[in-house]
Amino acid sequence: MKVAAPPGGFRGPVKRSITIAGHATSISLEPGFWAALEAQAVAHALPLSALVAAIDAARIESADPPNLASAIRSWLLAAVAAG
Repeated sequence: MKVAAPPGGFRGPVKRSITIAGHATSISLEPGFWAALEAQAVAHALPLSALVAAIDAARIESADPPNLASAIRSWLLAAVAAG
């Protein structure tokens, strides 16, 4: 099986700063994940920072919390799978 590159090619993470609970934090995600996260924020009628804060709060409650970028990717995959 031959695998093709995604539209626009393979791209590495892009770092952005987002304010959560009053302090800035840097998050590195690939452009496709940023686009999906922004779309989910619109779908939930939330500012991007509020959605990230909600994901962060859920992440912190888990028994073995992953880093924030991993939590965002996992949350996005579940959100896409749920429809």
